[in-house]
Amino acid sequence: MQQFRVSLSVLTMGLMAAGLTAPAFAETLKKPALDELATAWQGGKTASSFNAFLSQAEKANPALKPAVAAYRKKATLTGDDLTNIGRLLGLYNRLHNQKAVIASLGAMVALPTARNVQIPPHENPAIIDFGKLVEKTAKSFGLAYRNVDNRIFEVSLKGKGTEEFGILTHSDVVPAVLSEWVLDDGTKLDPFTMQRVGDRLYGRGTIDDKGSIAAVLYAMKTVKESGIPIQRTMRLMIETTEETGGDAMEYYRGKTKLPEYNIVLDSGYPAVVAEKGAGSLSVFFPAEKTDGTVTAITDMGAAAAVNAISQTASATLKGGDLAAVQAKLEAAKAAFLQKYEPQGKFAIAITRGADSVDIKITGISAHGSEPQNGVNPLPRLGLFLQESGVALADNQFLKAIKYIDDLYGTGYLGEKMGVGYKDDFMGPLTFSPNLIRTDADGRVVMAVNTRMPRGRTPEELKAQVEARINEWAAANKAKVEIKYDQGNWMARDPSGRWLATLLDIYGDTTGLEAKPVSAAGATTAKQMPNAISFGPGMPGKKYTGHNAKEYKEVPDLDADLQMFTEMLVRIGNLQQMQ
Repeated sequence: MQQFRVSLSVLTMGLMAAGLTAPAFAETLKKPALDELATAWQGGKTASSFNAFLSQAEKANPALKPAVAAYRKKATLTGDDLTNIGRLLGLYNRLHNQKAVIASLGAMVALPTARNVQIPPHENPAIIDFGKLVEKTAKSFGLAYRNVDNRIFEVSLKGKGTEEFGILTHSDVVPAVLSEWVLDDGTKLDPFTMQRVGDRLYGRGTIDDKGSIAAVLYAMKTVKESGIPIQRTMRLMIETTEETGGDAMEYYRGKTKLPEYNIVLDSGYPAVVAEKGAGSLSVFFPAEKTDGTVTAITDMGAAAAVNAISQTASATLKGGDLAAVQAKLEAAKAAFLQKYEPQGKFAIAITRGADSVDIKITGISAHGSEPQNGVNPLPRLGLFLQESGVALADNQFLKAIKYIDDLYGTGYLGEKMGVGYKDDFMGPLTFSPNLIRTDADGRVVMAVNTRMPRGRTPEELKAQVEARINEWAAANKAKVEIKYDQGNWMARDPSGRWLATLLDIYGDTTGLEAKPVSAAGATTAKQMPNAISFGPGMPGKKYTGHNAKEYKEVPDLDADLQMFTEMLVRIGNLQQMQ
């Protein structure tokens, strides 16, 4: 099929010039043509309105004239005319509103909406302020707003009919470790002050999930202002507890009827139709006293949340001959790095305090669902302490690092525990030991992020894992408590006109292969009827949500703006979803 192509040099000279047109044909706009129109807009005279932008487009390609004429007459748009007008509106939104969207995202990032264990999320001032920000934005855009008890913030673009289509995002974020937000050149970042460096927008929540919220709000605004009628109301639902279990969505489900069809803007493109089941496996080691004559691990820390692989892990050693301990650690450092760096680069720092030796391992942070994209510092810290040859007192910390070494090591596929398996479509089971801390009772908590594909039930996996841990504890004379919450996997039927429409939007906009995929990340799509995920992660790129130095790339935000706008127009007017 021939694609709409226009000479870049002609376009940049000004699309308003008479006679400078491409051959006419009935064809929907695709990436090359969209890119050329974008270049013309940015390089020449810019249109101040969508109508003016349409004039530029139809001058460039006369085949668009019937669609533009139908739009201007407020006629019912169908087929390729609907697609082209929706696609042009998406491009216009991307070019016209980019700066405003970035500013809106910055205001959202400034609200530290991580869960505060001291108060319920719906009483968290940052969450409440986020709702007020969304309300102000929605009302200024002429959109309907509803606050469901500070659990869900709703924004609706009203359609003519009775059907609704659901769009789910979330406003809460995972915590950030400030010391890890430092760029390679030494630039220090504030996780809750968005900072642009090149094409990267750094800040907690920029990609997970506040970028999606800002983009879809401006997509709704743009569609409303265009006057394009939609038959189906588009209901945006902003969740406030997605990162910590989704109890706000459960509350909402008891209060509100959900749309029959839904998408979640919290995973990846092209369209995610299957998700692994997310779980958290915590093992508690009770406190044990040591007499101070033998060097002991007295503190350890890694990760602010179990669903994030931290950039750093640290341990404090006290007691015994600390000078000798430091010397032994320094002597072991080079060989340890040589042994384990083939699996991924990391660094070891050993410092002497007044009454301690402190060790810090710096790895590469990643989302807990994608351990293959990181270098987890916690198991490497445990292994270094054991392989260094330093004699350590047998306390709760030593038992915890032996547990990590014996049942996980530097692997993350459940191989050392003997529970690994994989599904051909959804991929392998992952067990990533991410978090270690001391709780209020003095116990060491060692937490593992689990992602379970199709092939087993949560009950089967839990029974296997708990039996293996209890077997290890008995062999090592360790008293442990196990808490294991394992969610189930989700797989949707990858069919229907609405899914085909989303794939068409993605493929034509990006020029990339468009087919249903699976994801390791778990979203609240599991809690919604007929729900799949559509963005914002781009294939082939590391997803930086939950990472230290989380960022959203501006070109990807542009693509979201363009695709979300077209999605509202086309899904909003789809005659049949299946």
